Amino acid sequence: MNTVIRKWGKSPAVRLPVSVMSAAKLELEQKVQVTVEEGRIIIEPLGRVEYSLEQLVAGINRKNSHEEVDFGAAVGKEAL
Repeated sequence: MNTVIRKWGKSPAVRLPVSVMSAAKLELEQKVQVTVEEGRIIIEPLGRVEYSLEQLVAGINRKNSHEEVDFGAAVGKEAL
């Protein structure tokens, strides 16, 4: 795959295609470590993306929420 280094603000940037992100098992907003070895740029994941409860709740909207679902009466030792 060939790509072009472009300007993003005052910094150079390279766009990664979805196929590359998927093959490398990378996700948007994921923290990575960037190193240089023998003239090669290496991008390594630092771990999974972790969200706070506040971030998750802030993402709730009419399009991704649903009505309450009734699964019937309790049948065991469910905590209500």
